[in-house]
Amino acid sequence: MWLDAKNGFQTINELAKNHIPFLCIISYDKTKIFAQPLAELDDDIYYKLESWRNYPAQKRTKDFTFSKNPIEFATYKETLEKILEEIRSGNTYLLNLTFKTPIKTDLGLKEIFTSARAKFKLYFKDQFICFSPERFIEIEGNTIATYPMKGTIDANLPHAQERILADQKEMAEHVMIVDLMRNDLGIIAEHIRVEQFRYTDRIKAGDKELLQVSSKITAKLPDNWREHLGSLLEQILPAGSISGTPKKSTLNIIQRVEHDERGCYTGIFGIYDKESFRSSVMIRFIEKEGEQLFYKSGGGITIDSQARSEYQELIDKVYLPF
Repeated sequence: MWLDAKNGFQTINELAKNHIPFLCIISYDKTKIFAQPLAELDDDIYYKLESWRNYPAQKRTKDFTFSKNPIEFATYKETLEKILEEIRSGNTYLLNLTFKTPIKTDLGLKEIFTSARAKFKLYFKDQFICFSPERFIEIEGNTIATYPMKGTIDANLPHAQERILADQKEMAEHVMIVDLMRNDLGIIAEHIRVEQFRYTDRIKAGDKELLQVSSKITAKLPDNWREHLGSLLEQILPAGSISGTPKKSTLNIIQRVEHDERGCYTGIFGIYDKESFRSSVMIRFIEKEGEQLFYKSGGGITIDSQARSEYQELIDKVYLPF
């Protein structure tokens, strides 16, 4: 079912080259890849990428319970201090720090998936789900676009949009990710442009709404991009918004300081439909280990990060989007 990096990216190349519509899933560290033609897709996999979906829309009709048990603040702060020391040493400027949070709910993964409101959703074999607000790349014609997302605020706060857009820490973080993604696209494409810079989307987050800040960057791919789609993805993954900058050294720091393997969390999933490709970063992610559910979440750390507010952001992102 899962392929290694070499066979996985080659399978994606072959499927796209032969104009066979398929779903792919690529883990954060690129060591596990799933790629299957849509015509043969297992019946316990469901997806939604904006208007593309393979299951009927359904409204939640029953009440539910939901509780979370986040890590201790002291544990979070200790890890944050290690990252700040790396920043002070010049080894990273922005690092996306993630943790897993045990959760309890009387809903099953499929129930959560079906009812969740999100632009991008994936249910995989009762093993994990994601309901992500974040695109990774989309390809239409020869144009590739990416939409790095960095910056979150409670939408109900007074002047929330003005506050998030004026926040200097959030601005610095966003600028670094936009710069990183421009560089990543420059590896595989030409004529890079930042078409929209720091626009906001409103997202339902449990009992509150969040504003998330994104930008849109475009570039031009060669005419034969389908023949090399897997190889192109391999060169630009993992996504800059969930790793950091500079990417190589930041990935090494993440491997040292994070407490758990990310697995598919913060990887990507995507659909190729013969003509175009859409994909999403797998955030807002719930995974099943035995009978225990874990919600994985995180946020960007910079030199200006304050432990208490970053810890609160980690907790705020643990929610069911109903």
